[in-house]
Amino acid sequence: MAIRVERAVLPRIGVRHDVLTGIGQRVGVVLRSDGRTRELVIGDDIDDPDATRAQVTLSEEEANTVALLLGSTAVLNRLTRLTDEVNGIFTEQITLGMGSPYTGRRLGETQARTRTRTSIVAVIRGDGVHPSPDPDFEFEDGDVVVAVGTRPGLDKLTTILSGT
Repeated sequence: MAIRVERAVLPRIGVRHDVLTGIGQRVGVVLRSDGRTRELVIGDDIDDPDATRAQVTLSEEEANTVALLLGSTAVLNRLTRLTDEVNGIFTEQITLGMGSPYTGRRLGETQARTRTRTSIVAVIRGDGVHPSPDPDFEFEDGDVVVAVGTRPGLDKLTTILSGT
């Protein structure tokens, strides 16, 4: 099945890209000219792009996180199935924001396993996944760290990576 995508220039606003779904809905993304915000829009009328049912405004970081979630579901589904079988073990995605003290630093410097008893099992960057990164793996702003561990350990790892 071919996926239909429409693009429309919105004067003084930006550009809107719509995916027309097989069940007759529109899912659109408005990229604002300011470059700082995006809007996710849902419509029930495949023939009318202005018939919007719901709209959510997202910052660039929030939009990137949603995109990563949509693009990384296969990896996360496998991890979820594995951890669902073990009571008390969870998976978590932690996004390295601009304030992270580990942006530009190596994974080994976090001492995550020693300090939190969690394991960083993958790093999602853009469209790619880096499974089982080694201690020399260097973090970049916007990386999504996929970790496995207990709830308290994952909470502590989130605090460490965010620098709070």
